[in-house]
Amino acid sequence: MDAGFLEQVKTLLQQLSERIPHSLIGTERQGFIDTELLQKIEMSDRDVLRSFLDQCLEEMRIREASDIDLGGWGSKGMIWLRAQGVKAAVKEWGNYTTTQTDILVQNILTRQQRAFLFEHRNLDFSYIFRDSNGIPNRNRADAYFDLDSLALNMRAINTNIRPYDGFGFHANVTRALSLEHTKEGLILITGITGSGKSSTLDAIVDMNNATSESHIVIIASPVEFVHSSKKAIIRHREVGTDTISFKHGTIEALRQDPDIIIIGEMRDPETIMAALEVADSGHKVLSTLHTSSAIESIDRIIGEVAPEEQNRVRNRLADVLRCVISQKLCPSLDGKRVLAKEIMIMTPSIRAAIKNNNTGEIYQMINEGLKYGMSTMEQDLKELIGQRKINKETAMSFANNKRMMQQLLTAM
Repeated sequence: MDAGFLEQVKTLLQQLSERIPHSLIGTERQGFIDTELLQKIEMSDRDVLRSFLDQCLEEMRIREASDIDLGGWGSKGMIWLRAQGVKAAVKEWGNYTTTQTDILVQNILTRQQRAFLFEHRNLDFSYIFRDSNGIPNRNRADAYFDLDSLALNMRAINTNIRPYDGFGFHANVTRALSLEHTKEGLILITGITGSGKSSTLDAIVDMNNATSESHIVIIASPVEFVHSSKKAIIRHREVGTDTISFKHGTIEALRQDPDIIIIGEMRDPETIMAALEVADSGHKVLSTLHTSSAIESIDRIIGEVAPEEQNRVRNRLADVLRCVISQKLCPSLDGKRVLAKEIMIMTPSIRAAIKNNNTGEIYQMINEGLKYGMSTMEQDLKELIGQRKINKETAMSFANNKRMMQQLLTAM
């Protein structure tokens, strides 16, 4: 980043922050930045501040970093990047007061977004910037409060989709994921934040987009990758902008003649119930959960509803669930990251185990289900060791079942 431009940004932020009365704190301070600064300063000054953040985001992509963090007390006045899973401060970009980062964060928001942030103390949104070559780049963003100051995380959204064939899925898995072979049912992609769920989901959408003449409705918060319609018509509906909530978007999609409904995240009981009902009505539904295994995903869905409703939900889930892909991104021997995954394909025995509340038996069924295209996380980690992509210590660290992982390692 040009040193002269960096100095210009720091000077402008210092001048703006000096206009804010020291007596103002909390929401009043944020409100002053909104109404008395950003709505009154020259648009050219706002463009300078936006350009600074855009340059940080472009540099983030050049360094192959996934996330950028700034603002709030926790950032210690610095801007941070996460590259290959490691988060570190970028010292050459300088230090900023929390007031200065408050201004930076608010500057990229619309008046409606700022109002929502002040009321709800958190805002999910998408942010698009054009790089030095004029190419638009999308980012998933979250603004929130950290000890009365604003903090911001942005995650780079890939401009290219990972080819579906690169995942190496078994033919039975592909049949479950493809609309050409399976017209209905629930597919879950699960994993912790940053485990690549969105990339996997986008690859599945792209595969169906290329092979099926259909209508795909994507409900997301925010919309990340924007698909171009190929054989399929693809609609993108962002929560908060195009629909009120995941639940409303899911129910509304039923009146839009969909073949596949993508629910970005099943984050509450209402959305979970809506997803089950839509899948039960004969539609294909794909969604994500923040869980690390198929068993945990099944238990999470059932546990989200009231005890008196759990038997009904358990039976419905057993009837509509088709496949669960649980994944983790592990540090690889070449200094990058590699995907490890557990795959569960619905079989009559797994369906019976769910209905009879014997989910503890499912792990062994997955373990013995290689011919169906299934594998446990531990089996996949062992495979990655054999391919010289990870070491044994990494496998043990990322295993869900440490005892089983140890047995597999001992047998190698």
